Amino acid sequence: MELFNYKKSSDILALSASFTDFTYKKHCHEEYAVGVTLRGIQQYHLDGHYQASHQNGVMLFNREQSHDGSSYDKAGIDYVMLYLKPDVVEEILGRKELRFSTPIVYDPGLARSILMLNNAVQNGQDEAKCSELLFGLVHLLSRSEIDTNTSGPRDGLVRKAKEMMFCRFDDVLKLDDLCSEFNMSKFQFIREFKSQAGISPYQFFLNCKVERARQAIEKHKDVYSAVADCGFVDLTHLNRHFKRVFGVTAYEYMLQLN
Repeated sequence: MELFNYKKSSDILALSASFTDFTYKKHCHEEYAVGVTLRGIQQYHLDGHYQASHQNGVMLFNREQSHDGSSYDKAGIDYVMLYLKPDVVEEILGRKELRFSTPIVYDPGLARSILMLNNAVQNGQDEAKCSELLFGLVHLLSRSEIDTNTSGPRDGLVRKAKEMMFCRFDDVLKLDDLCSEFNMSKFQFIREFKSQAGISPYQFFLNCKVERARQAIEKHKDVYSAVADCGFVDLTHLNRHFKRVFGVTAYEYMLQLN
């Protein structure tokens, strides 16, 4: 059985999930993602290393950090996840950027803060309450054994390549243009990008299209405009890739937000 419940406030996307056989394909998110494993063992690969979050484990993902995900065994997993907008986090921290140095921690206070905020968003509590809980959570994250940097060093090639990709989501990936920009052959560029970003240029570009489609659905409540605006062939094409990242189709996601 697969169950993915998404709810959204103005600043937070909250997920409550339960599944056995479902597997997330390798992907990344523009937001910070923090969550708690409630039951079972959640396994995934992060930056080339195997991770396993057991019950009460707090999972911490940096923005644009590629990972996959699945249950360790047939017993399945229950967990919650919060997706936090980078600009909101930085505003709370006075323009500082979070960088998680440890992917999984076992901190009861931090887990409780995540669960309280997830519960508030899932139950549609007012924005003032959600904002207060978010403020407290972000400060807990910054004060724990997690690094907080004023600048998050990122490789110039990857950063520039991502900027170029961000301009053309309604089109196919122009790999030749990227290679010309960096004076590399096609396979040199793919190898360099993947070694630094942890994901291939095509996978990253496709993930970005899915993320932009999600944002369009949240804004317009229309899956067909998301298909057209983000360069998908049709709704089936969008749904297939959307489900690999979010566990539900784009249409099912839209219905949960209404």
